[in-house]
Formats: sequence, structure tokens, C-alpha cells
Amino acid sequence: MSAIRNVCVYCGSSAGSDARFGDAAEALGRALAAEGVGLVYGGGGDGLMGRLARATLAAGGHVTGVIPSFLIRKEHALTAAHEMIVVGDMHERKQTMFDRADAFIALPGGVGTLEELVEQMTWAQLDRHAKPILIVNIGGFWRPLLALLAHMHIEGFIREGFDLRYLVAERIEDALPMLRAAAERRMADRGPQDAVSPRNM
Repeated sequence: MSAIRNVCVYCGSSAGSDARFGDAAEALGRALAAEGVGLVYGGGGDGLMGRLARATLAAGGHVTGVIPSFLIRKEHALTAAHEMIVVGDMHERKQTMFDRADAFIALPGGVGTLEELVEQMTWAQLDRHAKPILIVNIGGFWRPLLALLAHMHIEGFIREGFDLRYLVAERIEDALPMLRAAAERRMADRGPQDAVSPRNM
């Protein structure tokens, strides 16, 4: 998986109400480690974030956390991570995660997860990057968002072809193969040039 060395995963700092969410987070961590793909995430030790990072570490994978200083105690920053980058605010956190990642995955989460995912989708729609974005629809969690996106398209607020800017997987085991295929298509279509940084918007 040479085109994708590190994946940024957005997910909840809480566990959620469905046991499948935590199981999926751990399965993704194991898959990243097995593929030799580094995890970039929000740095917390609680909820899905903590389960994802600990599973990656337990399977021998590399973990990079990015956390604002004001959240170190609140989200119980995972000191076991190979690298913990402490930043000043949420904007710097998101930019650092973007810079460190070759692709993005969204697991279930709350408002923060949604905001991070939608920001990457927005940047992609504006042609500020071409890094693959994948939504893992565990137990239909993201179905309301996908329905809203379809509604926005029907009502003329999302340009034609936007659905090609993100991927949807129903199973964790499909996530990395789908990202790999998307990255290979991008390399074939656009060449190996670096993505534009959103900070230059």
C-alpha cells in the first residue's frame, strides 16, 4: 500500500451506544497495523478513539496523536502513542492531521467527527486536495448523512460528480482495499504530484 502510508481516522471520543462501533474501531486498528499503515488520530484515550489507537498499538502499528493542549486532560491523551503532537487549537489540530495523512476514514462519532469529515469533503469539492475520503457506515450509522447529501444534490446545492469525491464502506475489511484502489486511480489520473494544502485556500 505504498501510495497510502498514513491514514487519518476521525471517530468519537465516546464509545457510543452500539457495541459494533467499538468492535469496528479495534478491527480497523488491527487492519492498519497488518498493512503497515500508520494511524493519525485525535490523540485521545477514551471512547472509539482510544480503542482504535490501542488496537493499532497492540497489533504492532504506528500511532500519531494530535491534540490541543486544552484537551489533554479532558480527552485523556494516550501517552502510549509513538508520537503525540500537542497543538494550540482545533484549527492547528486539523491542519496537522491533514498534513500527516494520505487518506481519511470516518468511523461513528459526534459533532466533532462530523465537522472534521465535512471539512475534508468541502476541501475536496473545492479541489484543494485529492486524498481519498472514506465513510465506514457501521450499522447504518452514517445513513442519515448520506441521505442529506443526496437531498442537497437533488436540490441543486452540491455540484455534479461530488459523490465521486468520497467512498462508503459497509464493512471494516473493505476500507483499506477501497482506499488503496482510490489512491491508485488518483496516481494514474493525476500523477504523483503532492496535494494542494488547504492552508493555501
